[in-house]
Amino acid sequence: MLLTHHIDVGTLRVTLHQGLDVTNRAAAALFIQALVDAHRPAAVVLDLPGGPASAATMSAVARAKRMCDSLSIPFTLFHRPTERALSREPLAAAAGE
Repeated sequence: MLLTHHIDVGTLRVTLHQGLDVTNRAAAALFIQALVDAHRPAAVVLDLPGGPASAATMSAVARAKRMCDSLSIPFTLFHRPTERALSREPLAAAAGE
């Protein structure tokens, strides 16, 4: 599943479960737009768990933010890097674990 959502006291909370690539970034952005259109939330929170966000992921985030801005809906982005993403060890060393 690419993303999940729930409504919490008027806030649409969307969690993106994996990094996007060029083949699925537009679908994710359109899905977020459809959720906003359907629920008309007071605010949108987008949660990006995991490692570094890809360029395609940030493109979808920017599109969602622009849409929220155009509708005067507050938009918040949370990014929670994993332990591996916080590690200063090279990826090659982490892959050998």
